[in-house]
Amino acid sequence: MKNLKINLSLVLGLTILFSCKKDKIQEPVPDTPQKTEVISGTITSDITLDPQTAYTLEGKVFVKSNATLTIPAGVNIKVQNATDISAMSALIITKGSKLVVNGTENAPVIFTSAAASKAPGDWIGIIILGNAPTNHADAHVKGLVESADTEFGGTNADDNSGSLNYLRIEYAGGLNPVNEEEWELDMASGLSLEGVGSATTLNHVLVSDSRDDGFQFVGGTVNGKYLIAYNNGDDNFDFDHGYTGKLQFLISYRTTNSPYAIRANGMESLNDKEASGAMPFTRPVISNLTDIGPEALETDLTNQSQGIYIRRNTRFLIRNSVIGGYSNGGLMMCSKTKPILLADAGSEFKFNLVNADITERTFVYDADATGTNIIPDPEVAKYATEMTAAEIEKPAVNKNIIVLSMDQFGLKS
Repeated sequence: MKNLKINLSLVLGLTILFSCKKDKIQEPVPDTPQKTEVISGTITSDITLDPQTAYTLEGKVFVKSNATLTIPAGVNIKVQNATDISAMSALIITKGSKLVVNGTENAPVIFTSAAASKAPGDWIGIIILGNAPTNHADAHVKGLVESADTEFGGTNADDNSGSLNYLRIEYAGGLNPVNEEEWELDMASGLSLEGVGSATTLNHVLVSDSRDDGFQFVGGTVNGKYLIAYNNGDDNFDFDHGYTGKLQFLISYRTTNSPYAIRANGMESLNDKEASGAMPFTRPVISNLTDIGPEALETDLTNQSQGIYIRRNTRFLIRNSVIGGYSNGGLMMCSKTKPILLADAGSEFKFNLVNADITERTFVYDADATGTNIIPDPEVAKYATEMTAAEIEKPAVNKNIIVLSMDQFGLKS
């Protein structure tokens, strides 16, 4: 128990530290821009934006032909809003090209809606496509017209798609339909990293108020730190098609239930739609996550959201994290993922504090193919909270703690 207390104290301390840093980030106050400029069409050679220029991004902008788009600190890009998907705006970095965002703590780079009254779904998002492995042949961005410019995936795990530092993305997720098909691969949204390799830098990024997912990792090996997903319409963090990167110091925070998705989870992962054995298996490795839901706003269980939903043959590792505030479970698994965890066959869930609005639903099970028959899972709860190796057959010791109320976390807004 002593080691557990040390680990969890580290989680809370780093969470508070990160929250303080986030509070310090201010809207950049550049000198009065000397000119305005529209970014549109295709970028085929290296270009660096000007901090003294006011930019508007219009339509689907493709960076291609191995070009690099560099955005200095403090640049604020307004993105043209649209209701028709064919006219909706997005920034797409194609395979071989790079996006370099050089924001700072006090002068982040911001992509936000150009609408007078901003709303989730005003535009699509930033989509970065790389040459790292996925488990899906002939992969294209979901939701865009297929072409050579929407392809992703390859054999280079160390592929480099650039660097993102101190970036904010707001009001994206426009491809999300009104009645989303829960069992399909999600449309591109927020920040979509598809087949992106481990030489890419991903640090201090916020995605908020997307109508769909916040961060979407589709295949690839990219690692990241200090990522915040706030009040996105579907999953705050989503993993698909063989993503195998490492992520640390994450915040997933939802203050209200989503009006846009059947199930808006703090975090969701699948291997592929068919729950096949396609490899590489999706296996996010996550440490120091703080995943907080809307806290007792839905205790009648009509809302299907969970803190973390691991499904469709995913492997996963989650350690030293805080999960709470969801009515339908802190951690939910299905028939394709629960046996992997219990057999210690590639999945781990250790040293975490876990809460649900209804305590017996802290660990839950997806009991049938509809995904709506969610039942308490005392077997996983027992396994997850074992404290000594003598209590279980395998040498793994999990040391998670079920937290009875959100107040016990000691987190303050």
